[in-house]
Amino acid sequence: MHDFCAISLSDLLTPWEVIETRLKAAAAADFVVALYNPKSKTRLMQLGEAQACFLAHRRPETPVALVRSVYREDEQIKLTTLGELNPDDVDMLTVVLIGNASTLRHGDWLITPRGYLGFGDQSVR
Repeated sequence: MHDFCAISLSDLLTPWEVIETRLKAAAAADFVVALYNPKSKTRLMQLGEAQACFLAHRRPETPVALVRSVYREDEQIKLTTLGELNPDDVDMLTVVLIGNASTLRHGDWLITPRGYLGFGDQSVR
């Protein structure tokens, strides 16, 4: 895949304004983004705000994966889209992976090709 970034949505040590600036920059730059610390019992609005930032720059059909309890026995993966993302499906143990303009769903996988033949409309680079 191409470059990506990881952004924590926790505003315990970083002001929300700084996080929001990072979200807007990552969305505009078309990075694949991993959001961690997306929600807690007291932090409920951050994921919805992040979703709005990305919808300002990406299609609602952009693939999204919600991965809960990564590599644990009770791991759960839900594939959805940016427009259909429901913050109620997310908790503190969930990593939210947001695809970029090239990301596509292939069965149970999200793939962001690097231009190799055979994946979407990409050409060899």
